[in-house]
Amino acid sequence: MTSSRPRPQVMTLTDAAAKRVSEIMAQKPNIVGLRLGVKKGGCAGMEYTMTWAESQDKFDEVVEDKGVKLLIEPMAIMYLLGTEMDYVQDKLSFGFVFNNPNQQSACGCGESVNLAPAAADKLAALKVS
Repeated sequence: MTSSRPRPQVMTLTDAAAKRVSEIMAQKPNIVGLRLGVKKGGCAGMEYTMTWAESQDKFDEVVEDKGVKLLIEPMAIMYLLGTEMDYVQDKLSFGFVFNNPNQQSACGCGESVNLAPAAADKLAALKVS
């Protein structure tokens, strides 16, 4: 028996992020989506990873938001749950930023973050019955 309630999305995109990802993907043939993950590194402990994916892996969590397909690496789900990805541009810099409720701190340069796993009840909501 399957659950009738919809599963929550692991991540969402702002309009600016969706527009920028779509613009870049339009220039890259054979790309099926943007793969997101986290890895150990940096002075705060973890770093976000982003790569263009030519194929979807069997265990990727697929998020489709505003016409963009995100492929979330399985081990990153617990750290990215509830995250909003944005694209910001100002006079001195531009780039993607992550508004992540699981982020406890960040280094001064903004390249690495300290992330805690999402609460167990929030992770349980992702499970398909």
